[in-house]
Amino acid sequence: MRVLVTGGAGYIGSVVSEELLRDGHTVVVYDSLYKGHREAVPADAAFVQADLLDSAAMGETLTRHQIDAVMHMAADSLVGESVADPAKYYRNNVVAGLTLLDAMRQGDVRTLVFSSTAAVYGEPTKQPIEETDPTVPTNPYGDTKLAFERALASYDRAYGMRSVSLRYFNAAGATARNGERHDPETHLIPLLLQAAAGARPEVTVHGADYPTKDGTCVRDYIHVVDLARAHVLALRALVEKRRDSRIYNLGCGGKGYSVREVIEAAARVTGKQIPVKMGPRRPGDPAVLIASSDRITKELDWCPTLQNLDAIIESAWTWMQSTARTTPTTRAGKAHS
Repeated sequence: MRVLVTGGAGYIGSVVSEELLRDGHTVVVYDSLYKGHREAVPADAAFVQADLLDSAAMGETLTRHQIDAVMHMAADSLVGESVADPAKYYRNNVVAGLTLLDAMRQGDVRTLVFSSTAAVYGEPTKQPIEETDPTVPTNPYGDTKLAFERALASYDRAYGMRSVSLRYFNAAGATARNGERHDPETHLIPLLLQAAAGARPEVTVHGADYPTKDGTCVRDYIHVVDLARAHVLALRALVEKRRDSRIYNLGCGGKGYSVREVIEAAARVTGKQIPVKMGPRRPGDPAVLIASSDRITKELDWCPTLQNLDAIIESAWTWMQSTARTTPTTRAGKAHS
């Protein structure tokens, strides 16, 4: 199958591209390189540098490469930035997404797998979160992802465009070629590894007085390869099995990891003392956010194989050391969940 991966030069998109190629698909990566990295694109994938808002470029790409399906990974995803600049998020996550859908409709491409987020749930009243729980986002990032999910449902009813939306929290880990390279970096595991490597003076943990087993927030962490496999399985379900549109959570089996547990695991894996500073809570941070993956496990036979926290961190550490892609900074890192 010929698959277009939007945002395929980014962290998750590049690993999804690797897994699609491993599964025997032809891959075309579509990325503006606004945040992505050209060298992250697999050598066996075609590459188109263009903006998602460029409808002419998108239409031409779909036609020229005879695309059968789309993996939509391109998005802005920083919660704090979305609050400060919601216009950017509605433009890049919603307007650009609709541009993609309209180009697909005109090109008669009717299959899409969407990289969504569990942020659409907001602050849930129970854990683990299930797909049937209320969606009440607490920030524009979650709002824009939910808006696009709703657009997908409307396009399915009106135009027969079938889709799978995958909701998850924290992708982590690395493959031999690709790992996390964000600027600014906000994710806990790469921040800890940068501190372990001496590229960051310390990492600030926001809140140690939550009602959890050790006082720090508990979150899902999923190895990026397991995450990518879920995208490939979703595509297979839509195309080979002709399944209807669905929404799935991706979580680590109903058991999250606390910030303190992640810090301890990072120190254990690296053999380094990691300087950590405890700070106050951030407004709006729930104590626990973990997702149930029962639905995708039952319906698509998704079976994560890399869920051990040490294994996740070790893969990221190995990638960081082999590529020497630590990012020096004079600022203390902040551990965002």
